Amino acid sequence: MVPQPPAEGSNTDLTRRAECRGGHTRLATGMTTLGLIGSGRIGGTVARLAVDAGHDVVLSNSRGPQTLADLVAELGPRARAASGAEAAAAGDLVLVSIPLLAYPSLPASAFAGKTVLDTGNYYPQRDGRIEELESGSLTDSEYLAEYLPGARVVKVFNNIFFKHLQNLARPAGAGDRTYLPIAGDSADAKRSVADFLDSIGYGTVDGGPLIDGWRQQPGTPVYGTPYGEFENEKGTPADAVVIRSALAATTRM
Repeated sequence: MVPQPPAEGSNTDLTRRAECRGGHTRLATGMTTLGLIGSGRIGGTVARLAVDAGHDVVLSNSRGPQTLADLVAELGPRARAASGAEAAAAGDLVLVSIPLLAYPSLPASAFAGKTVLDTGNYYPQRDGRIEELESGSLTDSEYLAEYLPGARVVKVFNNIFFKHLQNLARPAGAGDRTYLPIAGDSADAKRSVADFLDSIGYGTVDGGPLIDGWRQQPGTPVYGTPYGEFENEKGTPADAVVIRSALAATTRM
């Protein structure tokens, strides 16, 4: 199981320079602000990658901005903490990384017009039984979209162990670059997310619309397995062919 606590810009004009922070190649980019709703294992990891790539981040969690002081200090001047509504309003992209049972508390109006990166997975033992998800009438990302009717939701980051996410980032053109699947209904939103992933060190495989997001949910071939055993924190690079094959091999229970 993958642990969970758990102006939109093009990168066509990005300049890239090789620097090193924590052993990872740093990508210098044009500035994008990433708002984070949830700053735990996945959220905190994406924040670190984003800051390393030259983006600003606005962090939030359910316990209040003051509880994020250590993470803000670690990330440096590109990071600040705020309320969830403030983080959503500030973000060119907004990452939601909270349990599904917390979705009713989301400040929906702050997400209007935003591209939302959904890292969530449905775990009944944590979230309680949700009939639409049990029956398959909705995917977990479609479930989030119902709470954020003015947003463009893209499913991403839900299928990778947070330590692998930190350690597998590589610059564009690297022979061992790793790819992540995404799903979403807006082509523009998926392009923005692909640009962001590229800037933080990942390629993208388009897994289709949100209704097909079940192909990257827990228990599927693309969930965790392509990136190696959890005991190996460095992870195993997974190229586009590996991820496409894993998505294609998925069958619905």
